[in-house]
Amino acid sequence: MSKRRDIGQTDSVTAGRSLLAVSPLDGRYARQARSLERYFSELALLRYRLQVEVEWYISLGENPMIPEMPELADDVKAKLRGLYQDFGLQDGAAIKEIERQINHDVKALEYFLRGKLEKLGIGLPLEMVHFACTSEDINNLAYALSVKEFVKGEVEPRLQHLVETLGGLARQYKGLVMLARTHGQAATPTTLGKELAVFAYRLRRQLLGVQRQEYLGKANGAVGNYNAHYFAYPEVDWIEHSQRFVEGLGLTWSPLTTQIESHDYIAELSDSMGRISTILIGFSRDMWGYVSQGYLKQGALSGEVGSSTMPHKVNPIDFENCEGNLGLARALFVHMSGKLPISRWQRDLSDSTVMRNIGTAFGYFEVAMASLERGLSKVAANEAKIREELEHDQTWEVVGEAIQTMMRRHGIPRAYETLKELTRGRAMSRDLIRQFIESLPLDAATKSRLAELSPASYSGLAQELVARFAP
Repeated sequence: MSKRRDIGQTDSVTAGRSLLAVSPLDGRYARQARSLERYFSELALLRYRLQVEVEWYISLGENPMIPEMPELADDVKAKLRGLYQDFGLQDGAAIKEIERQINHDVKALEYFLRGKLEKLGIGLPLEMVHFACTSEDINNLAYALSVKEFVKGEVEPRLQHLVETLGGLARQYKGLVMLARTHGQAATPTTLGKELAVFAYRLRRQLLGVQRQEYLGKANGAVGNYNAHYFAYPEVDWIEHSQRFVEGLGLTWSPLTTQIESHDYIAELSDSMGRISTILIGFSRDMWGYVSQGYLKQGALSGEVGSSTMPHKVNPIDFENCEGNLGLARALFVHMSGKLPISRWQRDLSDSTVMRNIGTAFGYFEVAMASLERGLSKVAANEAKIREELEHDQTWEVVGEAIQTMMRRHGIPRAYETLKELTRGRAMSRDLIRQFIESLPLDAATKSRLAELSPASYSGLAQELVARFAP
C-alpha cells in the first residue's frame, strides 16, 4: 500500500508552488510576474534595507566630524557593499529567524549586519550600525530604491516599446480608411492608423511624465527633526549630511517630513500609472471591438482551444485578460494615491501594509502588459472586411456631413436641416446621394467635386496627422 502524499510534495517544485499559491501573481501568472521578485519580494526588501543600512554606515565614516566612526578604506567599503550585492536566500532566512525571535523586522536586520561586521573582523564600531535611525529612515529609502529601479528598469522600457509598436502600426495603416464609430453607430470615416496613433500619442505623453518622476527619501530620525543626531553630535551639519546621503543613493532628498517620508511621490506615480492603466483599458476595449467587428483578424495558434464547446472560436482573450488585470492594477494605484499621503500626526502604521502591496499593483500591470503584447502580436487588419463595409451602399449617409458643409460654404440655406431630413434614420445609397447632389443649386465644378465623394475618399487629414504626430 503506497503512502499518501502530502499535497505540497509534488514532482515539480514550480508546479507545486503554482498550485498552492493564493495570489494569481504567484500562481497562474507567476511567469509573467517573475521579474517583480527582484524588486518587490520579501527577499528584495531585505536586500534594499541592507543596502541603506550599509550606505548609512559608510556615510558616517565619511564625515570627519564623527571621530568615533573611522574613515573607511576603499577595500573595506567594497567588503561592506558586498554584503548587499551578494545577498541571497540564506541571508534572508537568517534575518527572518532573528525577526522570529525579537518580533521586529528592521531591528532584526540591524542585528544581522552587526553579526556580519563581527565576522569580517575589521574592527569597526558595531554601535554605529543604525546610528540615530528610526525604522522608517531605512524603509522609506528601501522602497524608493526598489520602486525607482523597477520603473526605470522594467516599466519605462516596456511602455516605450508599446509606444513604438503602436506608432509603427499607425504608420503601416495610416491610409487604411475605415468607418468610424461614434455612439456605436457608423460615422465620418477615419483610418485605422490614425486611431492607433491616438493611443500611441497619449501613452507617450504619460510616459514622459513617468520619466520625469522624482523618487523622494529622508534620513532625519524619529519625527524628522534630527533630535538624536543633533543631541549626540551638535557640531555635525546633519541637514547637509542627510541630503548628501539620500542624493548619493540616486534619490531626491525630502527636507521636511514627520517620522515618515510623506509618500507624495508614490501618489504622483500611482496617479500616472492609474491614468496609463485607464488609457490601456480603453485601448483593449477598442481592439476587442475591432476584432468583434471583423476589422482585425487574429492568428489561430496551433493546439490552442478557443471555447470548450464551440471549436471554431478564436477569442480575443489577450485583450480581455489585459483589461481585467489593468482594472485590478488601477484599483490598487488609486487606493495608494488616496491613502499613502495621509498619516495621523507624526506617524501611524497604516501606510506600512499598503506599501507592501505596491509590487502587487505593478504585478497586475505587468501581467496586463504581457497579455497586451501577445494580443498585438496576433492581430492584423482585415482590409477586405474594412473596405467591404466602407463601400457598402448602406453606409453612404456618412458623406452627408461633407455635403451639408459644402452647402454652407456656398450659402445654401438650411443645409444641415436638409441633409438631416434626407439621411437621418434612412438607408442611403450612392445613387440617392448623387441624385441629391444633382438637385443642388451649385456650379458644375462644385457638383463634380461632390460627385467624386465617397466614404473611402472622405478621410480628411488622417494620413497627415499620422505622418506628423505619430510617435
